[in-house]
Amino acid sequence: MAAQYYGADSENGDHIDDPSEDALFMMIRDLNNSDNTFVVVQSDETDPVWFASVATLDEGGYEIVRRDASRNEHEVTTATSPNDIARDLTIWMAARDFPGRSARQVSKSEDSV
Repeated sequence: MAAQYYGADSENGDHIDDPSEDALFMMIRDLNNSDNTFVVVQSDETDPVWFASVATLDEGGYEIVRRDASRNEHEVTTATSPNDIARDLTIWMAARDFPGRSARQVSKSEDSV
């Protein structure tokens, strides 16, 4: 079954559809400086308008790139904590636009008003 919203791929071939924060943490934690140096997360579209990547740095830590062409966003930062990176990416991805996902969720109580 294909990803509903986005997928994560690492250099060593690991792939996870719609990864949770915990799954992203595990993928980032498993990075190394020899044969698994990066993870890329992007929307599950033919021509994705956004992506995020995490790559190992030779001096330790990680470089995080977030790019969203639809919002003219391009940010490059560094960090050392896989936990913080996974949390921040999860929050960032939640704000992205996904085809077929409504922009606003209506709760049952709002629906009956």
